[in-house]
Amino acid sequence: MQEAPDNNRDDDSERDQIEPPSKSSKKRDMTALQELGAQLVELNEQQIASMQLPEALLDAVLEAKRLNRREARRRQMQYIGRLMRNIDAAPIRERLEEWLGQGREHTAELHALERWRDELLAGDPALARFLQEYPGADSQKLRTLIRNARREQSASLPPKSYRELFRVLREITAKEPAADT
Repeated sequence: MQEAPDNNRDDDSERDQIEPPSKSSKKRDMTALQELGAQLVELNEQQIASMQLPEALLDAVLEAKRLNRREARRRQMQYIGRLMRNIDAAPIRERLEEWLGQGREHTAELHALERWRDELLAGDPALARFLQEYPGADSQKLRTLIRNARREQSASLPPKSYRELFRVLREITAKEPAADT
């Protein structure tokens, strides 16, 4: 007995390719575009100008920045989402992710500098490690700043040297990369 060929599978795959996206997926896409528009509204004027947005979208984003009332702003955000359906949102999304990534990198660098400062104030072995990683650093200046910052902390004085130590560490680390250990 021979089996009949199963032609139903081919019909199903063709139907899948022809069927339009579901209402839920359309709504998800529109919500994502509206959220992308909200991120645009949060940018400063220079960043918005550098995005090279179409004129209608640019006007809508600037108008949304101006609006204070909740309902008016909500409607404006929906309008921005509607405008964004007609443009390619990928370059905008990439640019925002690039800026966000740079912001995260910058924050990580600042946290690393804060850790160095805290370690330097905690004890002398940290200074030897720092000087080993950054051989061009002025050890005498660092020692003076560390000593003054410790004195300020113990006497509850304003943190002038504490801040100056951070500024000097940032200059040193920006000038020269860390030595390979």
